[in-house]
Amino acid sequence: MIRYPNGAPAKTKTQRKKTSKPVKTGNRGMGLESDINDSNLYYLEKNLCLITKRPTPINVVKVDYTRGAIITNAYFEKQSTTDYNGVYKGRYIDFEAKSTHSKTSLPLSNIPPQQVAHLERVLEHGGIAFFIIEFTMLQEVYLIDAKHVIDFINKKERQSLSYDFIKTNGYEIKRGFHPRLDYLPIIEEKYFK
Repeated sequence: MIRYPNGAPAKTKTQRKKTSKPVKTGNRGMGLESDINDSNLYYLEKNLCLITKRPTPINVVKVDYTRGAIITNAYFEKQSTTDYNGVYKGRYIDFEAKSTHSKTSLPLSNIPPQQVAHLERVLEHGGIAFFIIEFTMLQEVYLIDAKHVIDFINKKERQSLSYDFIKTNGYEIKRGFHPRLDYLPIIEEKYFK
């Protein structure tokens, strides 16, 4: 029998508790958003463009001040539109960041109707609209024009955007150190040439 320094015997396989944790999908994409935020900060510091994360509008109902100001009850004021917006070379830019653990597709259920409607309006007014989509298992990130995604959704042929569709119609964004996701050269090539 193996004993630890405190004299307790080692647990057998049947005595060990399983420690697998359920997969949570609520914060999926937070790594992608962090990379985009870091890239946007780099662009701002270099005065290349101004792209910011759009805050989610919430209405605070209750705050607990006993341990600092902690929001204990709140609700969304309205449905959010897209994650990011800003200006590059005098043109309005609006985009949504999506992340998927699938190696083969991005479910269309991840793109709510209000985001599609918002991006359609951006395109109607001459703005630049796109999605940045991350395939986390493949460690690949793509920029794809919103028009391609909207047209696909309107055809209603499938319930997901396939990896091949995104790769064919999009542009791969290479990961780097600074900026983490250098998507600005793709915008330059796609929308300004």
